[in-house]
Amino acid sequence: MAWILRLALLAGGAVAAWFVAPDAPNYTVVQGMMTVAIIAACVVAAALIKRR
Repeated sequence: MAWILRLALLAGGAVAAWFVAPDAPNYTVVQGMMTVAIIAACVVAAALIKRR
């Protein structure tokens, strides 16, 4: 589980870096929001795949 979370945080950090500079004070908040969005997208994709 830790590996999955670490990969999601890494991906969230990469996406957040496109929109906010890593030096910005709110970078961790944006990184967290992007990580939650990525996890939600994976859950929706898994639900739609199993629906078929």
